[in-house]
Amino acid sequence: MTISRPEPSARSAVDPFIAMDVMSAAVAREATGADVVRMEVGQPSAPAPKAVVAAARAALDGGRIGYTEALGLRALRERIARHYGERYGVDVSPDRVVVTTGSSGAFNLAFLAAFDHGARVALPVPGYPAYRNVLGALGIEAVEIETTAETRWSLDPHTLAAHHAARPLAGVLVASPNNPTGTVMERAALAALIEAAHERGLWFISDEIYHGLVYDGEETSALALSDDAIVINSFSKYFCMTGWRVGWMVLPERLVRPVERIAQNLFISVPELSQRAALAAFDATEELEAVKAGYRTNRDILLARLPGLGFDEILPADGAFYVYASVRRFANDSRDFARSMLDHAGVAATPGVDFDRSRGHGYIRFSVAGSSEEMERAMDNLERWLGKAGI
Repeated sequence: MTISRPEPSARSAVDPFIAMDVMSAAVAREATGADVVRMEVGQPSAPAPKAVVAAARAALDGGRIGYTEALGLRALRERIARHYGERYGVDVSPDRVVVTTGSSGAFNLAFLAAFDHGARVALPVPGYPAYRNVLGALGIEAVEIETTAETRWSLDPHTLAAHHAARPLAGVLVASPNNPTGTVMERAALAALIEAAHERGLWFISDEIYHGLVYDGEETSALALSDDAIVINSFSKYFCMTGWRVGWMVLPERLVRPVERIAQNLFISVPELSQRAALAAFDATEELEAVKAGYRTNRDILLARLPGLGFDEILPADGAFYVYASVRRFANDSRDFARSMLDHAGVAATPGVDFDRSRGHGYIRFSVAGSSEEMERAMDNLERWLGKAGI
């Protein structure tokens, strides 16, 4: 009997997340006993704050951990809403806050609630690759728009308007600080872009996951400029809770119930243990600011040393914990360069093609979320390797 074997769906044929592939290669190299400086993945090396761990322990000792409301624990939604008043001076109703399974869960919910199959969403590049890949898996077209130094590597209203006029868009998504560059949009530039989106009836999605981690300039929440923006954030980055998988978004009122219905069916709820722990994260500012100071020091180490090693173009690293640097002096293929750097210098970093498919072959992203000793060791390793190779 002939058996016909079903094949994976076309929607599953998304590009790999190259940063995770580099992570696998780094882990495999470490398994051989080699020393590797891990600068490939954007996650804090610091543990969750002590208050967070204590809250989780108390929750476990308290007994049953179960489902919560699909929108999240009311107490956590209220605390997140209060956070916007404390940090940005913005009054946000807890009824507009949705707790999600990290920012990843928030993007899935926002895309499904805001866009129909076949809709077109503008994404400035360089940018986080999962936006493009998740949109594609959902049957939504990602419209990648190149940014330049003239607009400080941010999408500008005129370019957005031109793309919409050429073929209508349904939305636009921006991140500030940006991943991979760390570049922060100035308040006036963000306001103008939001206004351009609203004038054309586009959903505006603001990824604010790196808020709290700004060293030069000032972060602005889209909520300070518009009640109609979709704002996404997480406890993963500033709050050092990547593995807890808890994030949030603030929605226009008309999107709350649609998102709730989708969340009920896709996720039921975010893990209650993580939600209870996250409540304590807002009380750990002193500890978290010390971690942030370490990132600043690490960033400064790379900004001081990379140019002397030949990385002669570095995009504005205002925030987050990344340095995005040109490798065109050394190679025409950032993937090959990243492999060689791991093999010969023991430094793992992510090639720019993960973030910019047209120009990323000339760039590489270093994460500076490790220790200062690791940053210095990585720079020493690169200096020895590049000098020995005569590159």
